[in-house]
Amino acid sequence: MDPSEQNRLLTHYFRQFVSDHKKEFIEQVLDQRTRYLTVVLEDIYQSQNASAVVRSCECLGLQDIHIIETSSSWSANRQVLKGSDKWLDIIRYKKKNDNNTEDCFNHLRERGYRIAVTDPSPDGIAIEAVPLEKPLAIVMGNEHRGSSAYALDQADMKVHIPMAGFTESLNISVSAAICINALLSRLRKSEFPWPLKEEEKDLLRLQWYKKVVRRSELVEREFLRSIE
Repeated sequence: MDPSEQNRLLTHYFRQFVSDHKKEFIEQVLDQRTRYLTVVLEDIYQSQNASAVVRSCECLGLQDIHIIETSSSWSANRQVLKGSDKWLDIIRYKKKNDNNTEDCFNHLRERGYRIAVTDPSPDGIAIEAVPLEKPLAIVMGNEHRGSSAYALDQADMKVHIPMAGFTESLNISVSAAICINALLSRLRKSEFPWPLKEEEKDLLRLQWYKKVVRRSELVEREFLRSIE
């Protein structure tokens, strides 16, 4: 059976186990989801910071997050995440003796993304003025060292959040939320193709149905056996 037809049948089958309220809510979330904007976390040191960014991304409508783990490994902080990670696609780069930042950037560029690295230096672009003609990946660097030299050198642009106080930096989770909100507010008022494609929605809808149905693996296995 063609995979797309199998997914269509599975989605139709799983629908009966999902409440009308949950189905309606899933459709509302799908309509606001985007892959046009994504976030890259480069060697975030504290698990609660990375987990807080993941939670902000899910709440605000991003679908993909890229986590680079060359010098710092990410461990999910369940108290901070509040289950947000199960609704997202988290792509991790953690090969030993490898330039994981380069791997991540190559992966993004192959998919048409511009790469913007956050940096407090004044020669960057204010987040409100970042161009959005192409899909954009926002890179958040390590809490102590900032973004790596490779990331700063290879990025398409540097961006910053304008400050009005004496302190020159924000917590990384706050910075990420400000950047995402500023960019999404502009995107959603624009004509740029920020929404998910219908085929992407179809795949996510099925994935999310499975997450809200108890023992979904057993339900799926029995259904597929019945249509063989």
